[in-house]
Amino acid sequence: MRPLVSLRGVGKVFTLHLRGSVSLPVLGNVNLDVFPGECLVLDGASGSGKSTLLRLIYGNYRATTGSIRFDLSATKTAELNARHADTDSVDLSCCAERQVTRLRRDMVAYVSQFLRTVPRVPALDVVAEPLLTDAGQDDDARQAARDAAAAFLARLGVDRSLWSLPPATFSGGEQQRVNLARGLVKPRALLLLDEPTASLDAANRAIVVNLIREQRVRGIAVVGIFHDRQVSEAVATRRIDMSQFK
Repeated sequence: MRPLVSLRGVGKVFTLHLRGSVSLPVLGNVNLDVFPGECLVLDGASGSGKSTLLRLIYGNYRATTGSIRFDLSATKTAELNARHADTDSVDLSCCAERQVTRLRRDMVAYVSQFLRTVPRVPALDVVAEPLLTDAGQDDDARQAARDAAAAFLARLGVDRSLWSLPPATFSGGEQQRVNLARGLVKPRALLLLDEPTASLDAANRAIVVNLIREQRVRGIAVVGIFHDRQVSEAVATRRIDMSQFK
């Protein structure tokens, strides 16, 4: 099987401009492949670069050294063929910002520990937003997007009375379930998870475990950080110790 994402010689050094431009090396010489249908769990102590690696793959950070290459041909649908007809691969270490934006929209979902949304937008529209963007002004497509969002909110146990309210008013656990629903509502080739169950009770953690397994069965690649050992062991098909990249 061809890897969806290949990292070669990836390093990240932060420059602390407010502290005399001191260099802070976080990752060095990362070499790994991520394959469709697997769940790769990043292990390691705090500060070992787990979250930094996720952000590099998502394109929030640029790699200081090395390459992060997405093989678009590994997962292309007819829609993706139309949108990415100009290339079969994208290297996040050197591509244009517009390519990063397109890659996120079409192929990569990222769920962090914190939900960041536009104020006063109802939870239902927060979750549906990735699909609403694709729907444009098509009323049927927009309704289908909201129906899909409602299904995920219901499955994740978010009370229907909250769907019309902005998530900023919710508890931490409720916000995280909205965050997860938003990340899962639109099928994409790669799902990045940074502590997705940190604020959840046992029942909702079990729901998330099942959702992750379903993503894998569909051929979606998952890369995640899970400090809950039970969750980690339940979803991992492969683990990697990040301390080797320090």
